[in-house]
Amino acid sequence: MKKTLLLIHTGGTISMTTDESGSVSPALNNPLMGEIASLNVLDDIIEIEAFNLPSPHITPGHMLELKRIIDKTAAEQEIDGVVITHGTDTLEETAFFLDLTLDGRIPVVLTGAMRSADEVGSDGLHNVLSAVRVASDEDSRGKGVLVVLNDEIHTAQNVTKTHTSNVSTFQSPQYGPIGLVTKSHVHFHHAPLSRTHFEISELGGPVALLKVYAGMDSEFLIHAAAAGYAGVVLEGLGQGNVPPSVMPGIRKLLGENIPVVLVSRCFNGIAQPVYGYEGGGRMLYDEGVIFAHGLSGQKARIQLLIALSAGLCMDEVTASFSGH
Repeated sequence: MKKTLLLIHTGGTISMTTDESGSVSPALNNPLMGEIASLNVLDDIIEIEAFNLPSPHITPGHMLELKRIIDKTAAEQEIDGVVITHGTDTLEETAFFLDLTLDGRIPVVLTGAMRSADEVGSDGLHNVLSAVRVASDEDSRGKGVLVVLNDEIHTAQNVTKTHTSNVSTFQSPQYGPIGLVTKSHVHFHHAPLSRTHFEISELGGPVALLKVYAGMDSEFLIHAAAAGYAGVVLEGLGQGNVPPSVMPGIRKLLGENIPVVLVSRCFNGIAQPVYGYEGGGRMLYDEGVIFAHGLSGQKARIQLLIALSAGLCMDEVTASFSGH
C-alpha cells in the first residue's frame, strides 16, 4: 500500500561536497534535495530541509526543533513514517533525544553517510533509500527511533559511532543490530523490550559530561556547581568507580541538589554499585549518585537534560534511569 513519508534534511557529510583543496564542506545547495525522486520510491515523499549544518553544529535546541517539526506535520496531515538525514558525529545523540521525546506512534529513522555526495562510492543515497524502506515497513512500528546505515537497523539507545571513517562505523556494542535491510525486504530479528518517554516543550539548564581518569580531582565538578549546571554525567572507571579525590566535588553537587549520573567509560558491560572503597560504586550509590545502566556518557547526558527539562524531581530522575 502506498504510504506518505516525511523526509527531513539537516546537513552533514551526506549533503556535503569536496572542493579543489580536498576539503569537505556543506554545499550551497543540498545535493540530496530532490534526489529521492530518482530512486523510484513508491511512497509519497514530503521533503523539507530543516537545517544544512555539519553535525558538530547540532545542539539540543536543533533536536527539539526536529521534534516540533515532526509533531506539527503529523498533526496537520497523516504521515506513515519519518526519515531524517543527519551528520554522523552527533547522529546518535539526536536519535536518542527523539526516541525519548516523541510518542512513538510512527516509525522515525535517522541515516547519514561517511562519504560526501560527490565522492566515489558515496553511501548517502543508498542509506537514504534503506531508511525510507524501513520507515515505511509496518514491522518498524513500536520499536522506537531507529538508525539505518550500511544495511543495518539499530536502536537509538544502543547505537554508537565506532570508527572515524569506515562506512560500517555504526554499531551497537553488546547487542548488535536489531534488523537488516536486504534487496527484497526489511528483516527484524529482535526488538527492544521497553522505552522511556518524557513530555517536554522547552529545554532546561545545561548538563555537563566529564570522563573520569586516573588522578582526577574535583576542580571541574566544583566549577560545574558554581557555573549553574543543572546536572553532571560522569563516565566512571570500570563498573562505576572514581578516584577518591573526586568525592568532594560529587558531594558538593549532591549537596546542592544537582544530580550526578554515573556510567562506565567501558563500552561493554554496565555500571553497577559493587566496590565499597572510597570512590567505589557502592559508596557513590549510597551517597545518591544515579547509575545509568548500559547507557553511554553522551546518551546519559541527553536523558538527564531531558528529564530535568521535563521538570522531574531528584527521585523521578533516578527512577527514569532504572529501566536501562
